[in-house]
Amino acid sequence: MERRVHEFFMTPISLIGTGCLAKLAEYIKPMRFRKALIVTDHFLSNSPLIMHLTSVLDSLGLFYIFHDEVKPNPTTQNVRQGLKIYRDNGCDFLISFGGGSPHDCAKAIALLASNGGHIQDYEGLNKMSKPSATLIAVNTTAGTGSELTRYCVITDEERKIKMTISDWHITPCIAVNDAALMLDLPPAMTATTGMDALTHAIEAYVSTDATPVTDCKALKAVELIARHLRQAVSSGKDIAAREGMIYAAYLAGIAFNNANLGYVHSTAHQLGGYYNLPHGLCNALMLPAVSAFNAETVPQKFVDIAQAFGIETFKQQQSQSIQALLTQITALSRDIGIPAGLREIKGFDVQDIPALAANALRDVCSLSNPRKASQPEMENLFRAAL
Repeated sequence: MERRVHEFFMTPISLIGTGCLAKLAEYIKPMRFRKALIVTDHFLSNSPLIMHLTSVLDSLGLFYIFHDEVKPNPTTQNVRQGLKIYRDNGCDFLISFGGGSPHDCAKAIALLASNGGHIQDYEGLNKMSKPSATLIAVNTTAGTGSELTRYCVITDEERKIKMTISDWHITPCIAVNDAALMLDLPPAMTATTGMDALTHAIEAYVSTDATPVTDCKALKAVELIARHLRQAVSSGKDIAAREGMIYAAYLAGIAFNNANLGYVHSTAHQLGGYYNLPHGLCNALMLPAVSAFNAETVPQKFVDIAQAFGIETFKQQQSQSIQALLTQITALSRDIGIPAGLREIKGFDVQDIPALAANALRDVCSLSNPRKASQPEMENLFRAAL
């Protein structure tokens, strides 16, 4: 029997809990940095939330400058802009402030700051030769897991694709998840990032690279999302719901960072690249179709997920439990305002499906999907999500 060696990666230091951002000063002070590049977007750089971060930096006497041009799907241009600001201003570390988009953009900037070249050079697995510049990730959403993972996704505008870069060197050194920064997060963003976390948990659990370490985290994340996501969307200032989703997203992030992902993300990356859609929305749209496809190969795993979701699987047949899970996932999406299918997405064109499918099959996330699809089967996954 062939034995596999498993490697586990995550952020070395994580601060979690309401008000935890204030403790960041204790960890930054010994590092003796001089000037930070804060990577964020226009909305956050002009919101009161940013003062939670800048007050910490001010208390340490640190200089900082902003790169706040990051788009919802960060682009190669965003990365080039940020790298220029970093170098021109003599920055020696980065802080990403926001959700997955600022984190991913900052990871790419940090990568190039120490390794050089173009971000396209690093698409795929472990292409870096040097560690990244130091990055601290401060979260304002609960879902992407980017604050603790070795992945970043950057949109290549010319090719109209999302490039996935996977390398342990780009893992932030500190992750901050403070619920106080999330209380005013809009319901739509709470919904899509929450579904992103659910997708991470499910794909990590059924991945061919799953281990007992990742399994327990994935299933607990599913349980927490089933319990807290609706409430977090409907009552954003509910601290218990917000903290529940923080822990769910964090656990799901650990799970997929070490077990990898699958076809939901492979297909979602293409939708996001083609139509400039929020990543969590794309995952939510594809999750039921891909889950039904994968359940034919690993049915017991989906029964386990159903049980974590709160479904009484012991009272019914395996196929009934799986169908109940798919129904519950769809119901959750509808309850929190996710569109019913791809046909509701402005600009979506069924004629794009062959190209979307071909790119999805080449996506790095496809490597660990439990069931391998042909080109026609991949096209059918998109059609099933219509």
